[in-house]
Amino acid sequence: MRGKPQHPINLKIVLICFLFLFFLFLIIRTGFSYSKQITTTLDSSILQTNSSDVHEEQLPTDCPTLPLLPTCNKITSSLAHSLVHYATLNITPQQTFSEISVSLKVLEKKSPCNFLVFGLGHDSLMWTSLNHGGRTVFLEEDKSWIEQIQRKIPSLESYHVVYDTKVTQAEELMEIGMEEECKEVSDPRFSKCQLALKGLPNEVYDIDWDLVMVDAPTGYYDGAPGRMTAIYTAGLMARNRENGETDVFVHDVNREVEDKFSLTFLCEGYLREQEGRLRHFTLPSHRTRLGRSFCP
Repeated sequence: MRGKPQHPINLKIVLICFLFLFFLFLIIRTGFSYSKQITTTLDSSILQTNSSDVHEEQLPTDCPTLPLLPTCNKITSSLAHSLVHYATLNITPQQTFSEISVSLKVLEKKSPCNFLVFGLGHDSLMWTSLNHGGRTVFLEEDKSWIEQIQRKIPSLESYHVVYDTKVTQAEELMEIGMEEECKEVSDPRFSKCQLALKGLPNEVYDIDWDLVMVDAPTGYYDGAPGRMTAIYTAGLMARNRENGETDVFVHDVNREVEDKFSLTFLCEGYLREQEGRLRHFTLPSHRTRLGRSFCP
């Protein structure tokens, strides 16, 4: 999604710090694993030495030669690309430091994982890098914008989505969402609810998504598609997964549509936290327990 009206504060340095800290986390984790390996090796050597004392006729074994420093791990290409990209980008990210931190905490626990993002923007490379080793897919309404981003960052996986709604239809769609057929949990492709998106690529429906970020389509003027169907469909896919739970994030909840539709269809009972304009919901699978109500 093309950039929305931005706050004047440039957060480029913040993004670089995020990526640097993520890389530092990987180094520390690798070093910790290496330290454990050294300890195990030394313990084994001590046991062997004690055994040789009991059997004096056996010659003592040489201590294993250990490198003085842990093996150097090369920075991943995706992270290197991200650092260069954001270091040279003169555009304010779509989310603030505090808002990004909410999703980052979940990614630190779940990545590598399946991450679905409604919207393709200047922060897309960051999300892909933070989910290194996982699958991050972007759904975008603007075909020309997809082509523009792909020329710059061909590694991003994105698909074009057509929305047939307008922000001015939000009240009508909310009434439709209250109908019983919209409370039934099923594959969105086969749902009878008018709010369910049915034109997404088949693989989007076939994957159990661990995280879903709703930051698109455009919704800041009356003629825009609005995020009514995206929010509903994100919740439906989370409930319809085979097992486990899905973390769903909705951005721009300061606006009426995002506010009302997220609390109604992702449910206030599933709300984990709100930071700035971002809400974080955690929805469990409804297929593992028959008879579970749409909202707790």
